[in-house]
Amino acid sequence: MYRVGVIGDKDSVLGFTAIGFEAFPAENPEQAERLLRELSEKDFAVLYLTEQYAAALESVLVQFRSRRFPAIIPIPGVQGGLGIGMAGVKQCVEKAVGADILFNE
Repeated sequence: MYRVGVIGDKDSVLGFTAIGFEAFPAENPEQAERLLRELSEKDFAVLYLTEQYAAALESVLVQFRSRRFPAIIPIPGVQGGLGIGMAGVKQCVEKAVGADILFNE
């Protein structure tokens, strides 16, 4: 059975335990990277990562994009969103469809 985890600052991740996700608080991007690498070797299908850490770990996240598991999904933290998650969705849709169908500016 696969699991779902959330990595980010303590205030952003602890609430996810109420819906059955495993929370992994990190105090800095280096600790978040260690957790990400460690958990990616376990039975996690999805790892949510706060956008603040996702921004700091962009070069690391590239290494995981070609892997089947875990899917690493950026989410806004308590500090607010940076738009990284939506930018990723937009990029994937544009790649699949061949055009920007989500946001025409």
